[in-house]
Amino acid sequence: MNILDKIIAHKEKEVAERKSLYPTKLLEKSIYFPSETVSLKKYLLRDDKVGIIAEIKRKSPSKGMIHEFVSIEQTSISYMQGGASALSILTDTEFFGGKNEDLSTARKFNFCPILRKDFTIDEYQVIEAKSIGADAILLIAAALTPDRLKALAQFAKSLGLEVLMEVHNADELKSHLNEYLDVVGVNNRDLKTFEVSVETSVNLVGSIPNQFVKISESGISNPDTVLRLMSHGFQGFLIGEYFMSHSRPGAACAEFIQKIKKAQQAK
Repeated sequence: MNILDKIIAHKEKEVAERKSLYPTKLLEKSIYFPSETVSLKKYLLRDDKVGIIAEIKRKSPSKGMIHEFVSIEQTSISYMQGGASALSILTDTEFFGGKNEDLSTARKFNFCPILRKDFTIDEYQVIEAKSIGADAILLIAAALTPDRLKALAQFAKSLGLEVLMEVHNADELKSHLNEYLDVVGVNNRDLKTFEVSVETSVNLVGSIPNQFVKISESGISNPDTVLRLMSHGFQGFLIGEYFMSHSRPGAACAEFIQKIKKAQQAK
């Protein structure tokens, strides 16, 4: 079993438990459920931004604990003040140390788009994402059949949520593309070995149709890497570990974005 298989096996049990504790009728009573969502796609394409999706992540299976006592309120606000285009909030508890309340806290203090970063395998989780204040959900091609991913994407769209599909290779991209996606992300981390290579993004970008916003994820820790990926056609960049490894993630994010803008102006 690779790490994704372990996570999905655990997630199936977790979703079954949550369904019994918090029925969908209860989730639909949330103040966020009827609220209009903010478009992740539009924010990523804004001219005044550089497409950074800044992530809040306490720990990960590959790195262990990264930033255990992060303040969601302070970090989310400072990410946005620093110029991030959107927030990504990990809500998986078992493997990433997050929780649903983290996203709701970020929602309370920010008007920007918020991606719920979790392992979505069931319609229940899509309803849950809307109920906690998310604007977009992540669907991982490696974790879902093409038909299942398409059905979940279609359901998310019916609730007004946008969809980011994550792929790791050309086969996943080819088999899982569908008309209900908004953003396609290439994850540079190999799920079996945990090795990271930005070349994965460079090699796949040409195969992503232009109707989707294209983002690169994982292993981005240098503004020069972002500039290179931009030159290949990427419009968004999901960065978590690099920012979260600093004592002040928001300040690290602001400095990173300023370096990109300065390099762009110097051209």
